[in-house]
Amino acid sequence: MNKINLYVFSQIIKSCTLVFFIFVSIIWLMQITRLFNVMSHLQINSIEIFNLALFMIPNLIYVTLPFLIIFGFVLSFLKLSRDKEIIGIYSIGLSIGEIRKPILLITLISIILSLFLSFFFSPFTYDMYKKKEFNLRHSINFDKIDFSNFIKFNKNLTIDFENVNGEFENILINITANNEIIMFSKKGEITQNADTINFKLIDGFKTEIKNDDIENLKFDTYLASFPLDEKKIYSKNDPNALNLFELLNSNDKKNKIIIYLRLIDTLIIISLSLYFYYNIIKKNDYTLINKLFFIFISMICVLIDNLFESYVYENFQFILILLINILIIHLFPNIIKLLRIGNEI
Repeated sequence: MNKINLYVFSQIIKSCTLVFFIFVSIIWLMQITRLFNVMSHLQINSIEIFNLALFMIPNLIYVTLPFLIIFGFVLSFLKLSRDKEIIGIYSIGLSIGEIRKPILLITLISIILSLFLSFFFSPFTYDMYKKKEFNLRHSINFDKIDFSNFIKFNKNLTIDFENVNGEFENILINITANNEIIMFSKKGEITQNADTINFKLIDGFKTEIKNDDIENLKFDTYLASFPLDEKKIYSKNDPNALNLFELLNSNDKKNKIIIYLRLIDTLIIISLSLYFYYNIIKKNDYTLINKLFFIFISMICVLIDNLFESYVYENFQFILILLINILIIHLFPNIIKLLRIGNEI
């Protein structure tokens, strides 16, 4: 590339970098705030929560890639057109190719980054995030918990309690197995080992629901132990944590669909880049209205993609809708052009 190509390329990179830090920082701060709200009650160290949140960044970058293209292109060419630099490029006898080359390079980089993140790096870091989160959530020190918020230990056991200066009060236990059991005590003791959680309940009641029969038991002291068979087993079942090879080797139809969805996310980046080039750069239409229209159409495209992704798992035909969504945005400029001609006639 010559100096003009490098200059245009550098302007686009600067704008994309600015958008990157704005979008990723906002989303990451929202996520880390959520983690602090959830895990601070478990008295987990702030440094561990911060380190946990770092594993989310690659996934956030992948999610925000379309927005980097949308707003990065708009901001960079807003500056170039405002400073008359595009006119300067044409006035010295250079062609549109001097602008096309940086666009193609940025698009190529975005495609490679999108595929690398979606199929390899993002699943790797997200798996580490889920594993670390699982371990933090299940390494519970009851003495340090100030607000339990209905801790679910497995599919059958949920507990809630209040920790008042190290004393457990208002202990509520819900067991859903063959019969549903609800136990409540005004105070008690809770201990945990590798396989069981143990309760010494004081001054409370036990209610067991058996079909149409309800049994109630009041007690002064009641001892109970429950197995924690799922406590230390981390299962890699989140689709976001599966890389390309795991998806290809899986027999689950839903995992095959995930490959298509990730490829469609990359195709969206290509489609948005082509739209910007053919309807703004090639037409030499750098007006604010045209750029706002590009942002509007792009946001609709991304929104439709996100809305319909969840339906693809139940109906594979929705893949076709997502592909049409990528292509249909290129028809809008022609539709508007026809409407203008119709109004003039």
